[in-house]
Amino acid sequence: MIPEPKSAALYPKLENAFAFAQIQVGKLISANPDYFPVYTQAGKWRHEGEAWTNWCEGFLGGMMWIFHRRTGDPEWRAHAAHYSRLIEARQHDRSVHDLGFLFWSTWKRWYDLTGEAELNQVVITAGETMGKRFKERGGYLRSFVAEDSLFIDIMMNVGIVFYAAQQTGNQALLQIAHEHCLTTRRYLVRGDGSTAHEGIFDLDSGEFLRQSTHQGWRSDSAWARGQAWALYGFGTAYRLSGERKYLQTARQCADFYIEQTAFDADAPYGAGIPPNDWDAPVGQAESSAAAIAASGLLNLSEMVQDPLYARRYRQAALIILDTLTGPDYLAKGTPEWEGTLLHGCYHVNKGLGVDESVMWGEYFFVEALDKGMKILEGEIQ
Repeated sequence: MIPEPKSAALYPKLENAFAFAQIQVGKLISANPDYFPVYTQAGKWRHEGEAWTNWCEGFLGGMMWIFHRRTGDPEWRAHAAHYSRLIEARQHDRSVHDLGFLFWSTWKRWYDLTGEAELNQVVITAGETMGKRFKERGGYLRSFVAEDSLFIDIMMNVGIVFYAAQQTGNQALLQIAHEHCLTTRRYLVRGDGSTAHEGIFDLDSGEFLRQSTHQGWRSDSAWARGQAWALYGFGTAYRLSGERKYLQTARQCADFYIEQTAFDADAPYGAGIPPNDWDAPVGQAESSAAAIAASGLLNLSEMVQDPLYARRYRQAALIILDTLTGPDYLAKGTPEWEGTLLHGCYHVNKGLGVDESVMWGEYFFVEALDKGMKILEGEIQ
């Protein structure tokens, strides 16, 4: 049973966290102009730690667009446009599978605000570039790691392929987006709703060979951030395509997250917060997975027709936000810490950004705060 959050008490916490996030981002860009961090070391964004891959440049500008839309502050708009322009050339980047992270959070938000065709074209081009990662033998968009590799993370990026196909009427590109979702659904989503991080395919035949992982405990375990990517990403695929199989899969992944994560006062990491991997013998809180899940669950609460499940997903999301805006996770009470959200994980197996602030955690936390406040504003008024 998920407890019912108290709207009147929760709203000020979300508002306070949203204001604090603006302060932290303002300090970051003032101290390190035009710098795109990935994770903190000992709470500091600027360091020489390994990045592993180049995928986080959209999250900083994305937060700025959210700040501007909610506050109307013209300075946030100016900063958001500047940081979006800094990554413009990457609409042609074929080295990563993360163009949705880069351009959906920045240029798509910019276009939605203005309706300017030139902005939309950048989003479309990024989606077309993503489509070039498609492996016909196997039916998937390949990861940055290797041609035979499919990541669950790509479900968060396939939306930009759907969008580009729909905007241009490109049926071949639309088919690529669908095939990727169906392949991911078949091979990376298990019968119990848990997900694998990676799938490996035979390049000659396209045959699926095995599940694998880079960031989870084992190939057959349940890595929490991948689970959050799946519940959010399949929900987005449904919203863009109307294909109910994707909504069904998003719900399976959401239900696994909720069932595996304690939502009561005795939860080991706080209500609604998962470990980095549910199957690992030694746990490590993963706040970024919780933030992603909260935002994705709020999306699902508006997609499902069953009012009981809509309420279930909404309640779970708000409980997560209640925990994340409390003193154990909000860095407001931690002097000299430069991030907003504590206790995130990047890559436990590589020892990168463990128990730190991580840039995607910051972004999806801000996004979830904004969505949560919109819901609560409707209830309180």
